[in-house]
Amino acid sequence: MERKNSLLKILLRSLSYLLVAALASALTLLLWAARGSKLTEVQRLIDAVFIGEYDADKLEDAAANAMIYSLGDQWSFYLTAEEYLAYQESVNNAYVGVGITIVQQENGHLIREVAPGGSAQEAGILPGDVLIKAQGQSVVGLSASEVKNLISNKEGTPVTLTVLRDGEEMSFDMICRTISVTVATGQLLDGNIGLVRINNFHSGCADQTIQVMEQLQQQGATALIFDVRNNPGGYVVEMLEVLDYLLPEGVLFREMNYRGGEKTESSDAACLELPMAVLVNGDSYSAAEFFAACLREYDWATTVGTQTCGKSYYQNTFTLSDGSAVNISTGKYFTPKGVSLAEIGGLTPDIPVEVDQNTDALIYAQVIEPANDPQLQAAVAQLQKTPR
Repeated sequence: MERKNSLLKILLRSLSYLLVAALASALTLLLWAARGSKLTEVQRLIDAVFIGEYDADKLEDAAANAMIYSLGDQWSFYLTAEEYLAYQESVNNAYVGVGITIVQQENGHLIREVAPGGSAQEAGILPGDVLIKAQGQSVVGLSASEVKNLISNKEGTPVTLTVLRDGEEMSFDMICRTISVTVATGQLLDGNIGLVRINNFHSGCADQTIQVMEQLQQQGATALIFDVRNNPGGYVVEMLEVLDYLLPEGVLFREMNYRGGEKTESSDAACLELPMAVLVNGDSYSAAEFFAACLREYDWATTVGTQTCGKSYYQNTFTLSDGSAVNISTGKYFTPKGVSLAEIGGLTPDIPVEVDQNTDALIYAQVIEPANDPQLQAAVAQLQKTPR
């Protein structure tokens, strides 16, 4: 009897092994039969055998991000649906909020800037205040993005912010609304030299930049300095409109798209004939460095500062079905003389001027006084030598 039971156990164990093997084989055959791309295979494998739980959206985001990253192109990137909304705000030079720029520190977040016309300014918040609470919740120890999430980005939403000012705790009520970002600003320096700072070449840049130039000329400017340091670039059409305003008739831009098609953009005969200089640095990207290179190739401006990054691809953004997006390089661009900035390692300024780390930080924050800015002073000195 014991022998029969033992044989029965062996038989049942063998059958169970055969059943597992059969199921595994069937699963393999099923996956093979449904085989598409490798990504599809991995997805089906996870769905079929993974014992844990997972977030399908995170899986797809990670896969899409990895695909774009694997191209080896630093200018192409993937954006989740949430990131794409923020990206749209940045390129449109407008966002929904209360209008403050914050910097994290130990006791909260220093309010570095308060946007003119924003609800924070109207409520009475000042630069230098330290944000300690948003909607009644402490923000000490939170990142800037976490603070942003506490402040709703929906138009018309009420917001309460609590700040420290001279050791006193103060609360302010305000409403989220659309705030336009100032792209170009102007300042008349000594010697009737107009300084034009261009923060980016995104939406509205051309109109604002041209308006600033005209205002400076009305104030008596007889020379111009364009500051595109730390400018990340933007839309070609905005850059070309500014260049067309400045330069005489001729080719401004050459491009080759992914199909191999070539195209040029040109300016008309109207131009602005004033002595000019352009300030650049290692964080002058894309349209910013091209702007400087184009003015130099026309012998229209002297470039001052440090080597630019060297970018020669342009990108298009493609929205995906779930609201996410891919920003992918679709073509190459060249200067009017056919130079690729990538191939020459970026624009080398006519007058190289290095700055120390502290000065560089002040330039980035746009809080440096003109007299303390070595690159700006080098441009001023050059323009003072130029007949006007």
